[in-house]
Amino acid sequence: MSILITGANRGIGQALRLAYQEAGQDVTGTMRTAPAEGYVQLDVADPASQAALGRHWGDRSLDLLICNAGIYPDKGQKLETGYPAEMWAEAMATNVTGVFLTVQTMLPALRRAKGAKIAIISSQMASDARAPGGSYIYRASKAAALNLGRNLAKDLQADGISVGIYHPGWVRTDMGGRMADVSVEEAAAGLIARFAALSPVTTGAFEAFDGEAMAY
Repeated sequence: MSILITGANRGIGQALRLAYQEAGQDVTGTMRTAPAEGYVQLDVADPASQAALGRHWGDRSLDLLICNAGIYPDKGQKLETGYPAEMWAEAMATNVTGVFLTVQTMLPALRRAKGAKIAIISSQMASDARAPGGSYIYRASKAAALNLGRNLAKDLQADGISVGIYHPGWVRTDMGGRMADVSVEEAAAGLIARFAALSPVTTGAFEAFDGEAMAY
């Protein structure tokens, strides 16, 4: 199985890459900066970088695209004085536009595979049912990624491509912090099981890493 994971040089993306590697899968990870060995450079929000990824991939097929790259820039921002426009622009470019551009870039490769899958890492913070306030930029961007995934699921059904949207849990990463209750290994194992279960029957589903159905 051929797999591409964006933002795979740290956190959940790195854990997913390592787990798939250990399972003997053909996995490629991307990172934004100059790539280390085994990685491909990709700034998901940059069309030129996306074009370079497309050229690098060539005419190979792709079984599973995991759109994991994302940022959470607005921790600790104050409603009265925070959340500057440039912070909104950067987060939306990475967390939403970046997902769309990556799917668009890899669509020919996905169409070449039989029963290809797209996994979009969103968050429970995308849910309208979970709205305790704060983190406006991150919440809005992840809600947009959820909406994007739901619509892609509809449009790609005819191609036999299934799309799932996932909450990885509150994970102990640089983004999640030390107080989070899920290890990256546990999150990765759960997500891999969810990706394996994704099918045309469940396309468009919004699920947690442990299989819990998430409210939209």
